[in-house]
Amino acid sequence: MERNLKKGHLLAIFSVLIWSYASISSKILLENFGPVDLFFYRMLLAYAALLIIKPGIIKYKNMKEELVFMAAGITGVTLYFILQNIALNYSLASNVGVLLTISPFFTAVLSFLMLKDEKLQLKFFIGFAVTLAGVFLISYNGTQVLELNPLGNIMAVLAALSWAVYSVVMKKVGAYNYNTILATRKTFFYGLIFLIPALIYTNFSFSTAKFHDPVIAANMVFLALFASALTYVLWSKAMGILGPVKTSMYLYMVPVITLFFSATVLKEKITFMSLAGVALILGGIYISERKKTGKPMPELESIAS
Repeated sequence: MERNLKKGHLLAIFSVLIWSYASISSKILLENFGPVDLFFYRMLLAYAALLIIKPGIIKYKNMKEELVFMAAGITGVTLYFILQNIALNYSLASNVGVLLTISPFFTAVLSFLMLKDEKLQLKFFIGFAVTLAGVFLISYNGTQVLELNPLGNIMAVLAALSWAVYSVVMKKVGAYNYNTILATRKTFFYGLIFLIPALIYTNFSFSTAKFHDPVIAANMVFLALFASALTYVLWSKAMGILGPVKTSMYLYMVPVITLFFSATVLKEKITFMSLAGVALILGGIYISERKKTGKPMPELESIAS
């Protein structure tokens, strides 16, 4: 049992490592692709990779099950990326980064309300507040001024909510006991289907000319194969072991790891405020996840009563 839990934690850690570097690859590719175009090529290649690795399909069983897969595809694939890209167009990237870290909080609340098997304790809210403070310090490390754009910030919050819904829905998908690769590929399929209106709206035209550039090709392969195909499968496995709430806590580590990659790859300066933010994030995660030997902290139900 303990060995299985360690596996779940390792899968989650590996996923956030990949996602943290993915922001750098996306930044490079967005100089050559529009947000919708980039998303389409990324997910199409990811779908093809999973098809090669694991041929076959999950056959239609009933409409209720199919609707669950549709919900996973539209929330965790289509809506999440489109809302995030819209937010980046109307707000500072640092603002969006901070607001996206609300996702674990939404995941915990939705799991409590919908799944009934995820208990919310006071320590979770304390840890969330401490962690969010750390994310703010990393994002606004003394070099930027907080700018509020209602539309951009609303889109970022909706993206965080969309990922939280996806996390809860994927627990229902996991209960079907299908092969994880096949289940992930099916969510990608519906994600691509729901992307079609956006492609039509942006007058998308399919072309492979840009992929002749090895830098573009390499970054697209990384995003498709590692930051999409591989990590979505591993993240699903991690949620199956740890549950959506504990797994989503690792998303708090993304700004910490991105800070490291920015310093080593982009040669960005790490400030004292950034290091303080890292300490707060790690401390917040510890508070949320620590096991208390004495009297347990009250759960949400006890607080409300």
